[in-house]
Amino acid sequence: MSHGFEDARLPTHIEVSGLIRSAQAAGGFAMVLQAGERDAGTLAILTTHSGKNTMLWERMPLMDGRRRFQVTKSQDAEKTEEFDDYIRRRMTQDPDLWILELDGPEMERLVDSDPR
Repeated sequence: MSHGFEDARLPTHIEVSGLIRSAQAAGGFAMVLQAGERDAGTLAILTTHSGKNTMLWERMPLMDGRRRFQVTKSQDAEKTEEFDDYIRRRMTQDPDLWILELDGPEMERLVDSDPR
């Protein structure tokens, strides 16, 4: 049974644009690392603050059928290459995937506030 949550989803390029504006308004910086399918591509968000506390967020299904961003990978400061390899693998596995980097203080607030 569909609850229409996926049907109400914004086109990915519009969601990305909104997150970029929000990051800039919060004093941060945003950069598209990979542009995926314009309207229906999956979005993964990398948050960092000057290369520290780097996390990858992806939408994961909830029990009620909604999807919410959750951290799927955190960078170990001692093994940064493992995180970079993971990002590269995700890029090659899903050519429709968007990867957006948000760099600045508390950028995870922008991601974690997503109610979908």
